[in-house]
Amino acid sequence: MSEAQTTSTAAAEISQTPQIPVTVLTGYLGSGKTTLLNRILSEDHGKRYAVIVNEFGEIGIDNDLIVESDEEIYEMNNGCICCTVRGDLIRVVEGLMRRPGRFDAIIVETTGLADPVPVAQTFFMDDDVRSKTALDAVVALVDAKHLPLRLKDSREAEDQIAFADVVLVNKTDLVSAEELAAVEATVRAINPHAVIHRTERAGIELSRVLDRGAFDLKRALESDPHFLDHDHPDHACGPDCDHDHDHGHHHHHHDHDHGHEHRDNASPIHDVTVQSVSLRTGELNPDKFFAWIQKITQEQGPNILRLKGILAFKHDHERYVIQGVHMIIEGDHQRAWKEGERHESRLVFIGRELDHAALKSGLESCLA
Repeated sequence: MSEAQTTSTAAAEISQTPQIPVTVLTGYLGSGKTTLLNRILSEDHGKRYAVIVNEFGEIGIDNDLIVESDEEIYEMNNGCICCTVRGDLIRVVEGLMRRPGRFDAIIVETTGLADPVPVAQTFFMDDDVRSKTALDAVVALVDAKHLPLRLKDSREAEDQIAFADVVLVNKTDLVSAEELAAVEATVRAINPHAVIHRTERAGIELSRVLDRGAFDLKRALESDPHFLDHDHPDHACGPDCDHDHDHGHHHHHHDHDHGHEHRDNASPIHDVTVQSVSLRTGELNPDKFFAWIQKITQEQGPNILRLKGILAFKHDHERYVIQGVHMIIEGDHQRAWKEGERHESRLVFIGRELDHAALKSGLESCLA
């Protein structure tokens, strides 16, 4: 079948029945996806969302960072959405389709290390999913402060921008006007078609990112003629897949290897290995913990792409949430511990050259 026939066939199938709109939230580690998702779930817009969260790491934290709401949350741990996890995504969506009337739309929040193309492909490659859902938009968040560095060491950061329909240049309060203009010019050079919005803490009128009807299959095929090929090597893992898919829970770190050729118009990519270190312990002494985490981020900040945690402090009746990118960390109390809820601390580091044993012993030295 020719490319034109494939496009028209897919478009004809999509127009036959009312479909559930799907928004894909993408963006590199720490760009603000969960902040935007929490805005969507907490604002009074009268719609109900089913949320699918994909995490990178053994311990699920993102699911607990999402505000409590009446929405249905589905968590998929430990993977780039490419082979096994993409199958999980299809199964979750098919399960949702068997429950009509329970929600108005679906939001997929990808791990910060995911190429969004396989995620978008999912909604075209399975006949049942394609007939009942419609990809509404791929929304990418960009960390205005750290984007130049990300483009030097991560192909995914560029791919996320390149494939987006809407780009939020976030954390604009952390850069100068000149830096912001340069970031926007870079985004525009990578993706001339995307709608760009400037945001602080992902603050934006939700009608600008949801229910946009912005995804253009024809443009997706123009940028990637193999977009609808189920087994296209760029977007599906085969025998030569260089991702580590050992998802067994005997391991406490997960590697994500990159050895890609980069586009001619961007900075060269270095061969790097991103790994996650997931730690779990008991109640902490806050004075010891904050001194330790400040020291860690100051000394190892360049290698820490993302840190996030839910902490239990001794004699504190509320859970404390901490998040960080490189040397910038912030935290606050989230909510009270529930009756019977285990008071434990969970902390995840995602980065390079992380010393699991040293981080584990350091965190345990902060026990109350």
